[in-house]
Amino acid sequence: MSHPTPTSQPGPSGQPFEITVGNVTRPLRLVPVGQMGFVPLIEFLGDSELTRAAAQALLPLIPEGSEALLTVVTNALPLAHELSDLSGLPYEVARKKRRTYMQAPLIQEVPGLTLGVSETLWLDGPHAARLSGKKVVIVQDVIASGTTAAALARLVERSGGTVHGYLAAFKQGNSPLPVRYLQELPGRV
Repeated sequence: MSHPTPTSQPGPSGQPFEITVGNVTRPLRLVPVGQMGFVPLIEFLGDSELTRAAAQALLPLIPEGSEALLTVVTNALPLAHELSDLSGLPYEVARKKRRTYMQAPLIQEVPGLTLGVSETLWLDGPHAARLSGKKVVIVQDVIASGTTAAALARLVERSGGTVHGYLAAFKQGNSPLPVRYLQELPGRV
């Protein structure tokens, strides 16, 4: 499956920035993000080949004894879904907007350190109940400052679960969290 080369700003060497996961290579667009400057944009949405390669590479990094995964919409969702399929672990999803069908949702604020915009995460009550008593791994596409991952961890704890680890396809920046990841991305290019 071939993907068109996205228009991208050159990386530090003057060439477009690329990543390789397994046997899948993708050029990345460099996009402006707040005061961080230009950063590489990872997009799992619509790229099942890259998503599958990242999930296969992350599979052995899942801590032994894990019982569930938790992610947040949007870009990390296909990654968590593929990781769930490969590992057999169930997953739950926190949303960034309240949905009318939610029952007694848990609400968690996320400080806007990376993007400069605060967010609110919503975990539907029945989904939170499924995390109760479980060892939960937080799954993200990219962990930068760690504020979203920390907010997800608070949702796990408030659900009665235990955070059992943090997984990300990519790490960017200096998150204080003990993240298992595949590759490190530059903080700005």
